[in-house]
Amino acid sequence: MFDPLLEELHNGILQRGGQSLILPEGIGTCMSLKGNCVVRNWLWDVSGFRRWRVTHLDAGNQLQVLNSVAYPEYNNDQPLLGIDLLWFGVAKKLVAVLDFQPLVQDPAYIERHLSGLKKLRDRFPELSSDVEMRSYDPNKYFSPCLLFFKGGVNEAVQSLPLAFNSFVSCYWELHDLAIRNPSIISSAEVKDLQIAYDIYSAKKDPAHGIFSSYFGKEWADRFLTEFLFPFSIANDTSNMSDECSGGV
Repeated sequence: MFDPLLEELHNGILQRGGQSLILPEGIGTCMSLKGNCVVRNWLWDVSGFRRWRVTHLDAGNQLQVLNSVAYPEYNNDQPLLGIDLLWFGVAKKLVAVLDFQPLVQDPAYIERHLSGLKKLRDRFPELSSDVEMRSYDPNKYFSPCLLFFKGGVNEAVQSLPLAFNSFVSCYWELHDLAIRNPSIISSAEVKDLQIAYDIYSAKKDPAHGIFSSYFGKEWADRFLTEFLFPFSIANDTSNMSDECSGGV
């Protein structure tokens, strides 16, 4: 379902000179315990970004997931890129979350970084539904311009691809603008805020339960702390499992 969007995202990174990094053993690719699901992960070295990760989960008609978070370098206080797309094939249900995740909720910060996303939200009203946050505080790391949508097949194959490509392009434009203008937040504070984001997200992320059900709790715990949110705890590779094959 999300293969074209994944390709679009990766092509944009490659055009910026991005290089795929080697991941810890067992994290790059993993087959589920029952053999009915595979997850593939990429970690990109991209100029201007401290870390850019991408995850694609394929469980056939049961579930398809595309997730990505990009962390700018500490000398750039722009929001994090946040992409979370889920397709439930049996129910034919799409859930799409696209956001520039702000480091702070200060109105001046929001105005400085999110005018492009606001225009995009106005352009795609079907992706501007009110969000019911069950796991997260909507006032923490989510912007008021968040693109959120629940839909079906038509939206998944028509509205979403256009909105997704426009969203990614908008983030690249924001990045190009941000690196030309001095950040208001200091590098030290940006680092602390990114660490706080990982700590908060690791505690709240509902995906841990999904990954545990497919790949086992041991692998899901590693995935959470070694790949998704490595700043949430000290990265200790001494207890790596051989449960899945590695590589990217």
